[in-house]
Amino acid sequence: MNTQTLLLDSLNARRDKYKAELKNCRLEFSEEAVHDFRVATRRLLSFLDLLRTVMKDPGIKKIRRTLKDQLDNLDELRDTQVLLADISEMIQETPALHPFQEHLQHKEKKLLRAARKEIKSLKIADLSKRIQKLYKKVESIKQIDLELSIFSAVDEAFALVNQRYTQIDPNQPATIHRVRIAFKKFRYMIEAIFPILENFPSDQLKKMHDYQTAMGDIQDMEVASQELADFDGLAPASYNPEPARSFYKERHTLAISRYIEDKGEVFTFWRAASDQTYPQEK
Repeated sequence: MNTQTLLLDSLNARRDKYKAELKNCRLEFSEEAVHDFRVATRRLLSFLDLLRTVMKDPGIKKIRRTLKDQLDNLDELRDTQVLLADISEMIQETPALHPFQEHLQHKEKKLLRAARKEIKSLKIADLSKRIQKLYKKVESIKQIDLELSIFSAVDEAFALVNQRYTQIDPNQPATIHRVRIAFKKFRYMIEAIFPILENFPSDQLKKMHDYQTAMGDIQDMEVASQELADFDGLAPASYNPEPARSFYKERHTLAISRYIEDKGEVFTFWRAASDQTYPQEK
């Protein structure tokens, strides 16, 4: 498969997946359906990030803005549902979380109503037309230019990961979150071009997913702590926040220590620079 065919096939596949998950979300609205729609949207977004390093087209920016707005509108629901899923596994051993759980369940109901309305109101005809125009433009790019540009884009994405990696401070979780944002973009790029990567171990994709998840666990605890702080102002006078605070503080500390212990694994995923060999070739 040449690079141009890969890009065209990937663009079609991600567009079709996005449309299919949106349709499914409208037909059978559920937590899983919303999650799958978010993932499909994010993968299409990341592919567009890859494309705009290959071609300078203002249409890409407009498509990205539309997709990014859709994601942003579902962020709060995603965070709330992640917290509820986590609490459901811990509630037996930490009954002090019950009041917080009830608060989140009430919040989820309101967010679900808003999300259902948002999903049903999405108009994607214009988006589909823009993507089709983009497809035609990719067809006109010379193959040799694509190959060089794509690998340069991945190198740049990984360089940003490395740059932010050097700024990690375990006492400042925001520095880890910045690595996670950059790493997610890099990871989705690798997924998009995987079919043309020679000698790239297939198990690397799972390892990259797990690496990202370790950072995501930290961010989830950050969100939990903020939600808990917000709940303190709404809770009844009889509520004692200390047990729940201690619970999340301990898990937050554990998530950070787990990531820090294995954070160097990031250097096994890609070459440090374009003139250096890939880790798997050493």
